[in-house]
Amino acid sequence: MPTPDLHLLLNLGFIVITAAGFAFLGKLVKMPSIVSYILAGMVLGPGVGLVELDHSLEVISELGIALLLFLVGIELSLQKIKDLGKVALILGGLQVLLTAVGGFAVAKLMGFGVIESVFLGATVTFSSTVVVIKLLDQKGATNRLYGRIAISLFLAQDIVVIVCLTILSGLGDGESIELVQLAKNLAFAFGGMAVLLIVSLAASRYVLPKPFAWASRSPDTVFIWALCWCFLVVLLAHQFHLSVEIGAFLAGIAIAQLPIHEDLHRRLHPLMTFFIAIFLVTLGIKMEFGEMATIWPAAVGLSLFVLLAKPLIVYTILARMKFSEYTAFQSSVATGQVSEFAFILLALGAATGLINSTIVALGGLVGILTIALSSYLIIYSEGLHKKMKSWGLLKIVKAKQQPDQEVSKILRNHIIVVGMNALGRNIVNAMTARGEHVLAIDTDPNKLEGLDPAEKLIGNVEYQSVVEEIGLRDAKLVISALQIEDTNHLLAYRCRSAGVRCAIHAFDISVVNDLLDLDTSYLIMPAVDGIVEQRQLLSEKGVISS
Repeated sequence: MPTPDLHLLLNLGFIVITAAGFAFLGKLVKMPSIVSYILAGMVLGPGVGLVELDHSLEVISELGIALLLFLVGIELSLQKIKDLGKVALILGGLQVLLTAVGGFAVAKLMGFGVIESVFLGATVTFSSTVVVIKLLDQKGATNRLYGRIAISLFLAQDIVVIVCLTILSGLGDGESIELVQLAKNLAFAFGGMAVLLIVSLAASRYVLPKPFAWASRSPDTVFIWALCWCFLVVLLAHQFHLSVEIGAFLAGIAIAQLPIHEDLHRRLHPLMTFFIAIFLVTLGIKMEFGEMATIWPAAVGLSLFVLLAKPLIVYTILARMKFSEYTAFQSSVATGQVSEFAFILLALGAATGLINSTIVALGGLVGILTIALSSYLIIYSEGLHKKMKSWGLLKIVKAKQQPDQEVSKILRNHIIVVGMNALGRNIVNAMTARGEHVLAIDTDPNKLEGLDPAEKLIGNVEYQSVVEEIGLRDAKLVISALQIEDTNHLLAYRCRSAGVRCAIHAFDISVVNDLLDLDTSYLIMPAVDGIVEQRQLLSEKGVISS
């Protein structure tokens, strides 16, 4: 009989290995990792019975949920959403209301009770931020108008999710309580959330900027500080009897108002991916094959509502808001799936005793079906739009045909300069003085100050997500002023793979051969150039012979 510690390690080992295997198989058929992880759990649990849930696994999966909400909060930058804030407010409010009512009605028609129908209505209302952002990024559409509308809608949905989580926190452990006591619990929960929100926003303005600006000089330090802040707010949330998820989300909102929020998001994402994978696998483990035979008709009905009715609602709202047929269609297609937050709501509902395992299994099955099918619809949405337009199916709503005016945020034919030391700053200033479109990159936000009119990005070029964000493949030239050998080698390799010219700082003679082997276009050697200039100067003064 293994010890508890060894049992946990074995379970984690089985989960990670199986999840990795299913993620690989899913990639072959372009299946989202969320679906792959749930299927992996279904195999490990009810399939072969290799892993059984215990308290330790539950804690780890809950940590994954907290980190996911923390990352969602980091995305909620007021500066980022201000251009589409009105659209998100109107679209989000109407879509959530209409979809929730429609989902509730469908569940009631299928014979479910009021409380069960409420949870199923909530399940079909929210769309998956994680899945859609990954797919839009894969298509290069995150900066398109329809991509930005979809993302702003999901952020509005996430706020509603937090309200739902607050209500569940106010309900307590699900035991029968009087109406007056319930009202007190809900008032305490919402009051606590309001206090935490005010504290978080105040901290983002008056407390966090200076410490995080200092910590940003060390990427490892700022990473730890971000997690420290997250767990500090989680502890404060616990004092108000609020859930871990609410505390993590509000902590993320505070970080979102800082200049380094995007870089922190990239650094935390791999850690979050691991823990959320554990959560999704454990969700699959909870599902029972015996219930599938009874719930599959309801799962098909709710899935059709998510895949057809919800996008139609979004399409109609956007058409009435005077967006073009193309923008409205592409935005609506992105909403045709169930959110990972629906799984969280179902799990918390089961924990409070409001719903049973059958409803959890039903929500999970709807999630698997809709996420898998909608992923293909999003990937091939361009062809789908042309087909539906040729069949005349889009004329019913009468959206305008003229294309919307889009503000292009795609970087092309620009010069990327990495490392804002004295050399890097001089290069940026010289290039902008020549009228070049320059993007300056550094991990320290302080080093990026005073470089206008160049664009600036806080980030580490070792991350693939940063490489995609800076448009490396479409750059005219990439320049590295860094004195970090490994990063320079990696950057030179990526430039060679992308067919982009690069100039790398050869700060030491020992790195020259490696950079030449990587087909570096130009070597920046200020030390050698300085010796040559000194030699010429001494020769002109007659100190040495030429």
